[in-house]
Amino acid sequence: MEDGKTPEDANTIGEVAPEENGKIESEEENKLNGEGECGDEATEKSKKKKKKKKKGCGGVAGKKQTDPPSIPIAELYPDKNYPVGEILEHPVFTDERKAKQRVSREEAKTLESSFEEIYQDFRRAAECHRTTRQWVQSWIKPGLTMTEICEKLEDSNRRLIQESGLTAGLAFPTGCSLNHCAAHYTPNPGDTTVLKYEDVCKVDFGVHVNGRIIDCAWTVAFDPKYDKLLEAVRAATNTGIKEAGIDARLGEIGAAIQETMESYEVELDGKSYPVKAIRNLNGHSIDAYRIHAGKTVPIVKGGENREVMEENEFYAIETFGSTGKGWVRDDDDCSHYMKNFDAGFRNIRVQRTKQLLNTVNKNFGTLAFCKRWLERVGESRYQLSLRQLCDEGILDAYPPLSDVKGCYTAQFEHTILLRPSCKEVVSRGTDY
Repeated sequence: MEDGKTPEDANTIGEVAPEENGKIESEEENKLNGEGECGDEATEKSKKKKKKKKKGCGGVAGKKQTDPPSIPIAELYPDKNYPVGEILEHPVFTDERKAKQRVSREEAKTLESSFEEIYQDFRRAAECHRTTRQWVQSWIKPGLTMTEICEKLEDSNRRLIQESGLTAGLAFPTGCSLNHCAAHYTPNPGDTTVLKYEDVCKVDFGVHVNGRIIDCAWTVAFDPKYDKLLEAVRAATNTGIKEAGIDARLGEIGAAIQETMESYEVELDGKSYPVKAIRNLNGHSIDAYRIHAGKTVPIVKGGENREVMEENEFYAIETFGSTGKGWVRDDDDCSHYMKNFDAGFRNIRVQRTKQLLNTVNKNFGTLAFCKRWLERVGESRYQLSLRQLCDEGILDAYPPLSDVKGCYTAQFEHTILLRPSCKEVVSRGTDY
């Protein structure tokens, strides 16, 4: 963690500010000291020297997650006080930008109170993401098919988030792009691709609660020769997180990311390769039911992008590094699709195409989906209708994005909340 963090009166993922270490109580401890909705019962317990914590009075003292995970996150935290992410200070600027200094800490906390439900939706989704990915990290290995990996991961998310229509569920298909493919690959029905020891696999998946999306990714590599590539991209993402904040200029964040990323080299089979930031892939702002909400966070310098991040915006900070050209192009066999957020009403005359659109609206809304998911909800013979909806501009296709064959790409990503008083890396975990 960087210097200048602030503590939170709740379960917190990651470290806390050094000067406050040892002083911060968890939400459960606060309740047992008479604060919060469990205070009266907790005070009575305190008189008995806190010999026993009341069962169900917060996530810490309630149920514990199973292995493999099977208990929904909401049941682990019945008081809806989900773990807070890593807390960092907003950057301080030397020019006219004021960032968090524009309001007092008391005013900031007041502003945050009106967003508390939204923050808790993000935190519930983030806890689901952390739990599932750490479980996946325990068993993912060479020899498994990509379909097995994705479906096992997605089934876990559905259980933990308590999938319910468009209220809570999966936010986009599980990306498991391999080697030179950097993004947007998930196996289509019938794909028998097997994960190999020499592969570099980007695992990118999202979950949501009330449309509040956690977009978070990491890279799996079994051969230690790729360690420097992964280290470069992880460091670049952390640089982006450090530089992000209220009033931070998007262009300046990109320049800092590139400087970190391209300070690394990786040696593969006796040859040294510079790690290049993939210039045409970016981080992005996130809004309710909208994974790409309009602002992009570049991962390279260039131009005069003076657009700034603003208070109570939410971002996916993601970076991609490559041993190839550092530029991706559309590849074959598209699997990802998403309804155009701005598409108005269209009069679809072909009954079969209209039926497919109704299926998309009912099950996915404006969230991304894939062909596997269409078949899961009962669709078949949908290829022509899918193409027609894309041609009409109602759906957008997102094909795999690949650098040159023979190179290797890596990705790390986190979701951050730009709260008035601080920035919260809500998806941070002990793994990355």
